[in-house]
Amino acid sequence: MISSPVDSLRAGAAAIKAQQFDAAIAHLEIYCNANVGVTSNEHYQAQIWLVQSYKAQGRTTDARHLCFNLSQVDQPKVKAWASEMMMQLPVQIPGREPAGGSNAVGFLNAPSNAAAAVPVRSNRAAMQKKILPKAERAQSGGVTLLLRGAAANLALVSGITLLGLFGMALGLICVIVFIQGSDNPLLGLGISTAITLIFSIGAFFISPLIMDWVQRLVYGTQWTTLEEIEGLSPESAQLIRKVCKEKKLKQPRLGIINDQNPTAFTYGSLPNSARLVVSRGLFTYLDDDEVATVYAHELGHIVHWDFAVMTLAATLVQLLYLIYSYSREVGRNLGNGDGAKKLRSGLQVASLAALVFYTVGEYLQLYLSRTREYYADHFAAEVTGNPNGLSRALVKIAYGIVEEGKRRENQNQPPSKVLQGMRALGIADAKNAGAAGTAYRVAADSNSVGRVFLWDIFNPWAKWIELNSTHPLTGKRVQALASYAEQLDLTSEFDMVRVARAGNQLDKKRLYGGFIQDIALMGSPLIGGAVGLMAGVGVSAALGNPLVALSGALLGLAIGILLHAFVMYPKIQQPSETNILTLMSDAYASPLRGKPVKLTGQVIGKGEAGGRINEDFQFKDKTGMVYLDYSSRFGALGNFFFGWRQSEKYVGQPVLLTGWFRRGLAAKVDLNEMECDQGLVKSYHRFGKLVSATLCVAGAGAIAILGAGL
Repeated sequence: MISSPVDSLRAGAAAIKAQQFDAAIAHLEIYCNANVGVTSNEHYQAQIWLVQSYKAQGRTTDARHLCFNLSQVDQPKVKAWASEMMMQLPVQIPGREPAGGSNAVGFLNAPSNAAAAVPVRSNRAAMQKKILPKAERAQSGGVTLLLRGAAANLALVSGITLLGLFGMALGLICVIVFIQGSDNPLLGLGISTAITLIFSIGAFFISPLIMDWVQRLVYGTQWTTLEEIEGLSPESAQLIRKVCKEKKLKQPRLGIINDQNPTAFTYGSLPNSARLVVSRGLFTYLDDDEVATVYAHELGHIVHWDFAVMTLAATLVQLLYLIYSYSREVGRNLGNGDGAKKLRSGLQVASLAALVFYTVGEYLQLYLSRTREYYADHFAAEVTGNPNGLSRALVKIAYGIVEEGKRRENQNQPPSKVLQGMRALGIADAKNAGAAGTAYRVAADSNSVGRVFLWDIFNPWAKWIELNSTHPLTGKRVQALASYAEQLDLTSEFDMVRVARAGNQLDKKRLYGGFIQDIALMGSPLIGGAVGLMAGVGVSAALGNPLVALSGALLGLAIGILLHAFVMYPKIQQPSETNILTLMSDAYASPLRGKPVKLTGQVIGKGEAGGRINEDFQFKDKTGMVYLDYSSRFGALGNFFFGWRQSEKYVGQPVLLTGWFRRGLAAKVDLNEMECDQGLVKSYHRFGKLVSATLCVAGAGAIAILGAGL
């Protein structure tokens, strides 16, 4: 039995010498995860062996990912080796034989040119074992496809959204102009219109220049040539030339961000002055044909003027927020005269209206953003004839985001600025990447990935959660792309026909009935308090004691809290052991109703990137990764001390745990107990709610006693 990280390193070294690469990977990953932040020769050697093992097993993406990390360290020999190895791990191009495994070398004890001495041999069987078989593509693009998954008229959706946003912004400006005492309402209206138009037009043309500055200063974007892109992805360069020629577009300005999170986005004012930026991670995690579909997707945004419309929509939404802030600030600084009071009252109305319009405007903007993603996917499928390639790209991007999040956590780095800042513009929303990315990481076949999409497509919670997303859920986009594959007489990448068949067999009463119940239960504390208050008012009127109403409200609140607690955390008796992929494939999963689970796996990191005192964990088993949420019985203070003094020792440990699984935009397990060699960890999620309910009951009793004495 492997009892320590050192034992794992020794076992990994023995396995790699025996060319037992599966075993080597298992042991070396344990060692590397347990030595996060260590800069010893042994740690670098373990990572080098891990790269060679990944390569031998055909896990080219994992090998490139780790090589990139090693190329950033301060050890010249390690950097040189990693750079040389990266040259032996090219992005896979269809029809080209992938590089295979390598024999292990004791690199840190070898000459500086040891990397060049590492032989490369073909390992096609190992590659096929890891890489999922690709569904076919059409012989050529340019075929017209029936649109799926979006409104039928993009111009109509855009026009209605922008008109609504413009009308709300203009109306509020008019209100402010009139409130400020204009003697000529028509003049005020003209001024309001002019201000709104000038602001919007100015922002339309200036915002790309501001974005250029932000790209350079914040993200370190490097502008490049089509020839460099061709060296990274030949098909992408060919596609850019073809689309620009056919659509009579000037070639967009091409940029690359040195970030391993795979993403891509466009921005600008006019199609002929567009910028198209991708991250290095796109070439790390995706094959050539998949990168090309991502470029096609972004070119679709340019052809449809999406970046211009979204820039204008965002400007109008921000204008509403500025009006809200301005009205509040001016109202606070007014004096106490009669005129000031009247003006303050008017500004309060304007501020409230601006806040309401701003909230509505955000949802309109999000709807417009989701609609445009469907149209860009459709464009990519048409011009490449490869909807399956884009389906794979979306799933691999999710996988890359999951992997990079884990890497940043292991290295105590903050979250990616690119993913956070470019969330609305990027090709995928990082916040809903977890399920698809986790499934791809471990799936033995594409059907396993497809099972995860059941929740995206059929669960009513998915529709609710998608309202707050800049992008459609991955499952819905893949479903639309599958329909394009069907129109091209191609086999769907993830067999969405089987997914649809499974979805049609789901118990709709259980799906929607459970959803309605959960919506009500989410508000059970508030509902209980309101019902208790109404009952208390009736009793207090009969008894002539107003304190009874407050006592009733507290009792109702206590009942609501208890109901909420036992729905979220039902009693764990003897849950059958399961795995993460099975949980992710549960179409009935709820973000509220906890499902008792038992899991066996390993704690691989803390729950938050860079969170040294974070009390939560990242956990993986053989089928995927999920977050564990720990809760101390002493509340936030107990969580702080657990994260500060104890949680680190559990990282890298094999564990057996019980808890409650829930799935929303992301999935997590609320920890109940976790058993490992370091001891037993107990978590108390219900405890805080029980304490709150007890305090409410005690408060109700105290008020009742006080009322009886009056």
